[in-house]
Amino acid sequence: MQKHHSPLMLSITMEQQEEPNLINSHGSKENHNNKAMHMNTTLTPNPSSQAIMRLASLAISFNVRLKSSDMPVHMQEHALRHTRSLLPLHPPSPKPTNTHIARALKKEFDLKYGLAWHCVIGKSFGSFVSHTGGGFIYFSIDSLSVLLFKTEVHLVT
Repeated sequence: MQKHHSPLMLSITMEQQEEPNLINSHGSKENHNNKAMHMNTTLTPNPSSQAIMRLASLAISFNVRLKSSDMPVHMQEHALRHTRSLLPLHPPSPKPTNTHIARALKKEFDLKYGLAWHCVIGKSFGSFVSHTGGGFIYFSIDSLSVLLFKTEVHLVT
């Protein structure tokens, strides 16, 4: 799985400054010739930083903890929005089973992004999967963990 770094580029400039003379416990001055390195940072947003900020805002409002993803931001947003829409917001509403949520999320992604999506949902599970590049997300929403990923399909002739 590829790791994607933050879309914010960090530029760092270093300046050298002399440390001031220090007074030791005997009252005499000590001259420290050590150079102090101070970092001055500037953040330069790239074009997708707004999309990342929108995704972060969405995750906070939906009580989502995004754990890992190899998926374009718009697809991540779609996964979070659709999953949240499947969960009742008010306790009196009947909660769908994990199987129903997994089936609905898988079908939604099959229809929108092509076949061969797989979805695992639960409160505790282990997994080790192979997936198509750009087709993996693992997040938790409330107390439910969601693993959604796509594989390649080769037709047998």
